[in-house]
Amino acid sequence: MTDFTMEKDADGVAVITWDVKGKSMNVMSMEAWPLLDSLFDEALADDTVKGIVITSGKDSFAGGMDLNVIAKMKESAGDDPARGLFEGIMNAHGILRKLERAGMDPKTNKGGKPVAAALPGTALGIGLEIPLACHRIFVADNPKAKIGLPEIMVGIFPGMGGTTRLVRKMGAMAASPLLLEGKLNDPKGAMRAGVIDEVVEDPLAAAKAWVLAAKDADILKPWDAKGYKMPGGAPYHPAGFMTFVGASAMVNGKTKGVYPAAKALLSAVYEGALVPFDTALKIEARWFTNVLMNPSSGAMIRSLFINKEALEKGANRPDVPDQRVKKVGVLGAGMMGAGIALVSAQAGIEVVLIDQKQEAADRGKAHAADYAAKGVSRKKITQDKADEMVARITATTDYAALADADLIVEAVFEDPKIKAEVTKAVDAVTNADCIFATNTSTLPITELAKASKNPEQFIGIHFFSPVEKMMLVEIIRGKETGDRAVAKALDFVRQIRKTPIVVNDARFFYANRCIIPYINEGIRMVKEGVSPALIENAAKLVGMPLGPLQLVDETSIDLGAKIARATKAAMGDAYPDGEVDEVIFWMEGEGRLGRKAGKGFYDYDEKGKRTGLSSAVARQYPQADDQPELIEVQHRLLFVQSLEAVRALEEGVLMDIREGDVGAILGWGFAPWSGGPLSWLDMIGAPYAVERCDQLTEAHGPRFACPEVLREMAAKNQSFYGRFGTEGAQAA
Repeated sequence: MTDFTMEKDADGVAVITWDVKGKSMNVMSMEAWPLLDSLFDEALADDTVKGIVITSGKDSFAGGMDLNVIAKMKESAGDDPARGLFEGIMNAHGILRKLERAGMDPKTNKGGKPVAAALPGTALGIGLEIPLACHRIFVADNPKAKIGLPEIMVGIFPGMGGTTRLVRKMGAMAASPLLLEGKLNDPKGAMRAGVIDEVVEDPLAAAKAWVLAAKDADILKPWDAKGYKMPGGAPYHPAGFMTFVGASAMVNGKTKGVYPAAKALLSAVYEGALVPFDTALKIEARWFTNVLMNPSSGAMIRSLFINKEALEKGANRPDVPDQRVKKVGVLGAGMMGAGIALVSAQAGIEVVLIDQKQEAADRGKAHAADYAAKGVSRKKITQDKADEMVARITATTDYAALADADLIVEAVFEDPKIKAEVTKAVDAVTNADCIFATNTSTLPITELAKASKNPEQFIGIHFFSPVEKMMLVEIIRGKETGDRAVAKALDFVRQIRKTPIVVNDARFFYANRCIIPYINEGIRMVKEGVSPALIENAAKLVGMPLGPLQLVDETSIDLGAKIARATKAAMGDAYPDGEVDEVIFWMEGEGRLGRKAGKGFYDYDEKGKRTGLSSAVARQYPQADDQPELIEVQHRLLFVQSLEAVRALEEGVLMDIREGDVGAILGWGFAPWSGGPLSWLDMIGAPYAVERCDQLTEAHGPRFACPEVLREMAAKNQSFYGRFGTEGAQAA
């Protein structure tokens, strides 16, 4: 079976249809390129063909490139993978350039055959780069379709001509949100932005009519015409100069220099704007090759695309029948419970939202109504759909409404006694097959399950706040949790379109056991006299979205104090964070509870906006005369998280390294450029990681002690993905 087929109609229009069998959406494979090329040649050489239309046999056009193409390009040149990549990319450029020129005379720019793209729906990545090489783009009026170039989100940039063509079509300023932010538009939004040409009811019919009527001037791209000038100005045009200066500042401000793709993209645009179009394509190919050879790119693709997709498709799902949720009961209508109810109703699931008081339950439902109203005002959802979504939520105080629920998600206070009470109350009214999930961030699931009459049907589902925005859900398996409960949780997470990881039960599970040391390390450094500005900026310059001090302000100081007291009570003499507690308890006593109180490590104005680091904290913990090097601070912050991830793997809490990396990026924003903590350790190499562990341990204490598995890997020169990362492999 072939990915592309061609048929010529009675009017002389050759229709090339893209339809990858066995896939819900078309993706471009290595084998498809020569087939597409041969069909172009055949259509251009056939005198009876008046024009060409490229379309899809599916209800979408394409979802991007099969990433195996990159690996095959690297392998094609043996021990010179960069050459293999560059030559493969230039070959693709040649095919699309042939399509773009369409047989026209190189001197007169006449005599070519018009080529149109007829897109029935979503067109992403290469699925938009091919249409951009066509002479006109028609898209179906489908508001659910997404049009764009999201490559920057997984550590690369559009390298098959999309960068060069979009900038020359729209100008650098207009193209920047699509290229540098990966912004996606619906068809009408894409037309308004100037990405596509027409939104029509029947794109295939419209495209055929256009190619039959097109003249030579209609198919000559602006950049091939004499006297072409880039919209908004080229780099040394007075207007363009300011655009490129501003773009450089914006990119470096947002990426802090740690995301190679953004800098490479901007370089390709800048350098390409100074030369003829075909030379610009070669420059784009060189920068694209440069990015693909960067280990950051490979790690981001692996974690944020390949592994994330595998987990969402149930890579570690137990082999039990389908467990999709029909009716969910949510206990507790506070911020977390209201968010869970909202995303469940959005997924089409019937929801019973319970709280002790009816007004509290109603407020929880009102959260969904407010969210839906904003969606209507922004035209992201129709009023009818919004009403249907809100109507799926029943707000009540009556536990009897849970009788036919097949999943319960408990989101009450982090108090074992309260959780035990509601567990027993639910058990009294639900049927024998109902799965009970507790949304807790710290309390051990095995202990909480003791209150249940069916501990094998008791599981942890840890949502991150705010539920509507955070993509990760941490599923925690207690000692007695059965496979059906795990499958139920995974199927539920898939229904609400989030990314799951499954971990075994332990204090703080996986995410919090890694993020708490990050926060604590920042606080330790404050007590040591390290400049808070150095701490915060070191974190951001290494790719963390928030510095540890800002993060604790956002989550609240009193929550940190509460966790510290509970952890100390549980661990006794083994408790390692006494120095941190001194700072936390002082701040708690001073009422410096973070953003919500208007003061914490930062000061805030009356609207809650940060006004700067606190002088009161600086007086209590003055800066030392000698400050550490930037790299020392960065390594302390990264290693303290990464080593905890390794220990979680070593102890069997983390069962799959893919979940360790994906969970770290989506759960708390661990330096996405690195691909996650385990990918980062692979990037720097186990021998160097062990050396730094020993140095940090000597300088700062046993929290940096090297885990045995890492030391063993260093001795054998192994990597985490080399040792644990085979298809479907688990650390166990």
